[in-house]
Amino acid sequence: MLGKLRNRKVYKYIMITAIMVLVISMVGCKNEKLVDEEIVAKVDGEAITKNELYDLMVEQYGTQALDSLIGEKIVNAELEKQKIEVSEEDIETELNKIKQYYESDQAFTEAMAYYGYTLDDIKKDVTMNIQIKRLLGPNITIGEEDISSYFEQNKTSFDQKEEVRARHILVKTEDQAKEIKEKISAGEDFAQLAKEHSTDEMTKESGGDLGFFGKGKMVKEFEEEAFGLGIGEISNPVKTDYGYHLIKVEEKKEAKEATLEEHKDEIKDILVEAKLPEVYQSWYQEKYDEYKIENYLIEE
Repeated sequence: MLGKLRNRKVYKYIMITAIMVLVISMVGCKNEKLVDEEIVAKVDGEAITKNELYDLMVEQYGTQALDSLIGEKIVNAELEKQKIEVSEEDIETELNKIKQYYESDQAFTEAMAYYGYTLDDIKKDVTMNIQIKRLLGPNITIGEEDISSYFEQNKTSFDQKEEVRARHILVKTEDQAKEIKEKISAGEDFAQLAKEHSTDEMTKESGGDLGFFGKGKMVKEFEEEAFGLGIGEISNPVKTDYGYHLIKVEEKKEAKEATLEEHKDEIKDILVEAKLPEVYQSWYQEKYDEYKIENYLIEE
């Protein structure tokens, strides 16, 4: 529900879910309140009732939403039959994989906010993804040749680029930066000082944490200083167009060429996910025919 929220499929999923919720809520209203012709809007005194809104929703979105609800019932029934469960640990593992696409936890949180998601929304999407993979996984065969071929075609994308993980404190003047540097030298905590003094609103709450970044991601002056520091070292004030920075390097990753063995499981997972839509379509049709489906919306 994955900016880089893993992928944009989450957006479509949330839209369908929203439509489902609206239709379901309208169905509930129809049973209880629509007999009173509850008014939801007026135009120059002309009323629009919930009955009219409900009828329009069903006409425009009813078939799609009802199909989604039927599909959800079938999937849940099959999950129960096969006793497929998803633990909190499973969800956290997948969440951590998604977070690896971001420079920091703060960046992940900001991406969620940008797309209008909460962590619970993402967890629901992750849970469903795990369930579907476990449900359909036995129907998908990925051979060694498939894995090897994918690796060779995408090898450079698996190579580890040189990266550093750094924190920074951004202030307006060089004097401010020097004063803060003296406090750090006297033993005060870098992250805490970033929270108190940094003007970078995007990172100050996380103690100035920028996460891992490679070359070409930051402005030249900042990048050169960050990659030139050793782990644990703190820079002198660095001037950029944004102001003056103090930089502290937390970790480093050396450039490394990828090997097939290191990425076999990751590639298999990628290939399984690529095949899921096609496999799901045929699986769903088969299960649809097995169940007794009574669709009164179509019959009307």
